[in-house]
Amino acid sequence: MSRQNPSVLYPGSFDPMHLGHVDIVEQAVELFGSVVVAAMYNPSKPSGMFTIDQRVQMIEASLGHLQGVRVEPYDGLAIDAAQVFGVDFIVKGLRNGGDFEIEQQMAHTNHSVSGVRTVYVPCRPEQVFLSSRFIREIAQYGRDVSHLVPQPVAAELARLFPLSEATS
Repeated sequence: MSRQNPSVLYPGSFDPMHLGHVDIVEQAVELFGSVVVAAMYNPSKPSGMFTIDQRVQMIEASLGHLQGVRVEPYDGLAIDAAQVFGVDFIVKGLRNGGDFEIEQQMAHTNHSVSGVRTVYVPCRPEQVFLSSRFIREIAQYGRDVSHLVPQPVAAELARLFPLSEATS
């Protein structure tokens, strides 16, 4: 797995993708050159807002400004996706200490099962509060989230949940 230009897998449910996710992909491209963004089905989050196909379309539209990025749907373990897509590492974004604890345990488990290592990338300080779950909730109540998500995601959320009169 020691190539001159390693590639990485950035797995996540991305339901929906937000600007923190975009930041991590941009940093991963800068560091590694090649990133596979895997829109994953997460069984612990069975009631997703968007289908895998919708998420893939929004992710592709949101990352169209980047070269070296491929978006793929995947239903299974991230370590299996890493093998299927032939990447060298998994990359994960960290917002806070809580993320580190969860991601560290997952990284050690993934490495012990597959040998795939995880690389952590800190998100920008102005994005530490971003969460797809909160963005979904705020959008469902008709509030503007366009400053938190890429334009293609904002357009889809606005279509699904028109802004309420209280926010206009």
